[in-house]
Amino acid sequence: MPIIHISTHVLKLKPNLPPLRRCKSSLRCHSSSALAVPSHEPVSSPEPPIPERIFNSAKKSGTYTSGDSTFYSLIDNYARLGDFGSLEKVLHRMKRERRVLVERSFISIFKAYGRASLPDMAIDLFDRMVDEFRCKRTVKSFNSVLNIIIQNGLYNRALEFFSYVVRSSQMNISRNVLSYNLVVKAACRLGMVDRAVELFREMPLRSCVPDVFTYCTLMDGLCKEGRIEEAVSLLDEMQMEGCFPSAMTYNILINGLCKKGDLRRAAKLVDNMLLKGCVPNEVTYNTLIHGLCLRGKLDKAVDLLNRMVASKFVPNDVTYGTIINGLVRLGRAIDGLQVLKFMVERGSRANQYMYSTLLSGLFKEGKFQEARRLWQDILCEPNTVMYSAFIDGLCQEGKPEEAKEVLLEMINKGIAPNAFTYSSLLRGFFRTQKSEKATLMWEEMENNNDFTNAVCYSVLIHGFCEDGKLEKAMMVWKNMLARGFKPDVVSYTSLIKGLCDNGELEEGLKLFNEMLCQGPSCQPDVITYNILFNALCKQGNISHALNLLNSMLHQGRDPDLYTCNIFLKALSEKLNPPQDGREFLDELVLRLFKRRRVVGASRILEVMLQKYLPPKAFTWEKAVQQLCKPNKVRAAIDRCWNELVC
Repeated sequence: MPIIHISTHVLKLKPNLPPLRRCKSSLRCHSSSALAVPSHEPVSSPEPPIPERIFNSAKKSGTYTSGDSTFYSLIDNYARLGDFGSLEKVLHRMKRERRVLVERSFISIFKAYGRASLPDMAIDLFDRMVDEFRCKRTVKSFNSVLNIIIQNGLYNRALEFFSYVVRSSQMNISRNVLSYNLVVKAACRLGMVDRAVELFREMPLRSCVPDVFTYCTLMDGLCKEGRIEEAVSLLDEMQMEGCFPSAMTYNILINGLCKKGDLRRAAKLVDNMLLKGCVPNEVTYNTLIHGLCLRGKLDKAVDLLNRMVASKFVPNDVTYGTIINGLVRLGRAIDGLQVLKFMVERGSRANQYMYSTLLSGLFKEGKFQEARRLWQDILCEPNTVMYSAFIDGLCQEGKPEEAKEVLLEMINKGIAPNAFTYSSLLRGFFRTQKSEKATLMWEEMENNNDFTNAVCYSVLIHGFCEDGKLEKAMMVWKNMLARGFKPDVVSYTSLIKGLCDNGELEEGLKLFNEMLCQGPSCQPDVITYNILFNALCKQGNISHALNLLNSMLHQGRDPDLYTCNIFLKALSEKLNPPQDGREFLDELVLRLFKRRRVVGASRILEVMLQKYLPPKAFTWEKAVQQLCKPNKVRAAIDRCWNELVC
């Protein structure tokens, strides 16, 4: 019996450090002491290192003489504290007394540099180990420095350092699996996957057998570059080489396949995982659930959530949030509410994102009582997004006055409204034909220097134009420009509609031409074009409307159902003799196919069939050619398989 019942309806990069400089045969960048770094304040420690006075009083302490192990202890303690000044003194003394310095002590210092984000100092000290301190470098110190560089996000520097060391005949350091794992990781982080593959293929030639971490790192890099097939092929290769995949290996591949939308193969990988005795973990379940939600398979995602909980795994916030968001997007906010209750009953705390998503969804679906009940039962502290969602919902319900009271409550609690909050409230007043209150509220916002932006101006312009108050809309437009705000598509389109409705078509066309000169983010959309089509056709200027339609197609905008209806009405009412529009739509389909706009052409074909205007034989032939190309057929078959299997 399912746990959740859901209705069965269609359910550190630091600033760039200076580049490595070659000095004779080493990486030495500084002639000063290896530890000449800015002094760091030592943090308090319950175990302070041995004080210097012990050394000074050693001769007075009988037969005691300070040995090398004492210095090693001091180095470890000072390194742990990040006290680089004291470390410098200890190293100078050991060098002066010709003490033996071991590699382990240098590795402690390297780690201290890593914690302090000083990779250049680590490189410099590594370079001086032999010449100044007579300590042999091995792969251990090499890997330590390489890891520090990568931890600081300096991936290019890591590749440079690796190449320099392995090519140096004086250092004679043989890299091991860890060395390759680190440098493969750096290459993948840089997106240099081909370089990572080269390093991976080089490993057997250097007697280094790749381990599960090598394979996982390379697979992850390939998946992030969209090279899923190569990543999956590595799974077979690693097993043939005797390296058994881990849960992390499978999770990387499953995540890559889910992001690609190939849920069928992802499901097969889970089966393969179980056959190999590798048990799915939280990451596996979370990844699959997220993939199912992305593909709109919410029922299967919920089933998997039930299995996950039954297997004693705990879903994380992202899992719950993904399912709730997916259900809301499908218009199933009530089912999302059930998931939220299921989550809370099992001891998990819902976050603000989940609550705001559900509030928006419930109000949008007209479930006002459920939304209000959810607001009363909220178990976390509401933030700006949650308050804004509730205020917007109340305005959708037609209750802007109540929404304004919630706004005042929000401000009294010290939670700052944002542009969405104010624009929702302004929109709410306009929807209820209370433009005067919207105006008063806007004046209050300006007097109080509250948050205003182009979105709020757009709402005002749209509201006034819809209310037939063009003069006020023009005043707001001028005010917006004077204050340095750039109009958006909504502002332009609203004002163009206001001008056209007021019989000022020429002014609307001027504004439209001005819009065309703006940036890519402010180009007219199909709504803008439809407003002008309608105005021109009403005046009987069909030729101008057709020219504008050509411009629309050239701009990459596809006509919609409303576009078709405007022209069909004009052709039947404004021409003598009247036309049924079949020739017009047929030509429009062919032109869209010629521009390879298959989706737009298909929509027009649907309109023709709905209106009993059958396309010509040649148009059908063109449609079949475009829709039945091999790659499109293969994609359709894959979608069918995904529907059947997943």
